[in-house]
Amino acid sequence: MKLKPKITIAEHFNDIEDPRIERSKLHKLSDITITICAVICGAETWEDIELFGDCKHKFLKGFLELPRCCI
Repeated sequence: MKLKPKITIAEHFNDIEDPRIERSKLHKLSDITITICAVICGAETWEDIELFGDCKHKFLKGFLELPRCCI
């Protein structure tokens, strides 16, 4: 039997007030999910995180909006 989490990483960050300046926001705060997943999978640099996001775009798009994504 597969158990569903009570709250996802993305949902958790949706409930946190975003302290960033509005004009500097390129991505939603919940998009940090990409970084967390990438690091769990072994990413060690920003380039690794970018590559992870590019390679897993279709999967990530299933639960993140990614409105500014260029893929």
